[in-house]
This record gives sequence, C-alpha cells and structure tokens, in this order.
Amino acid sequence: MAVHARPAAFEGSDGASYSAEIVIDPVPESGEGMVAGYLLFVRWGAGDPVASGHVETEYLATGREADVLRELGALPLQHVRSLLDARLGRQSSSRPWWEAMRDEEQA
Repeated sequence: MAVHARPAAFEGSDGASYSAEIVIDPVPESGEGMVAGYLLFVRWGAGDPVASGHVETEYLATGREADVLRELGALPLQHVRSLLDARLGRQSSSRPWWEAMRDEEQA
C-alpha cells in the first residue's frame, strides 16, 4: 500500500479477486488516541466491479493512529496475501451467505 498509494489487489486461494484496505477502530479502554488496526479484504464479483463479500483479519497492531497505519501499510504484499489465504482456509465456505441459503432452499 505504501509503494503504490492504493489498496493492494490480488487473487485469493479461493480463486476470487480481492482488494485489501487498512481499517482502524478506537480502543477506548487504552487511553485517548489509541487505535487497533486490521485488514479488510473486499471480494469482487466476476464481470462488473461489484463487491460480493468480505473477509477480515483479527487486530494486527495497536497504538497511535499514525503508527498503526504506517505499520500495516508497510506489510509486504506476500504477507498480506498469506493473511487472506489463512482466513479463507478457516471459513467453511468462501461463497456469500445468500448463495448458500439459495442452495439450501432448492434442496
């Protein structure tokens, strides 16, 4: 992210296209100005660029906002992709919930 000044984009281990974004949340019990940051992976549908789901990591860094953004923004792309693939491996299905529900209704 730091190299190209835009969200990274790549193919996940499930064959879907993803972009990665840094997200921060305030950490109220840790004092003023403290945040926790994680990566949000948006899954893109085939054809028109329409989001079809997302995957999130656990919190990866905690501290002052600028420090967290710098730390997560400096992660190598290969490490970011390995975080996505690890999350995909833990999911029972990489399909959106509404597709799985449709299959159950047709059964």
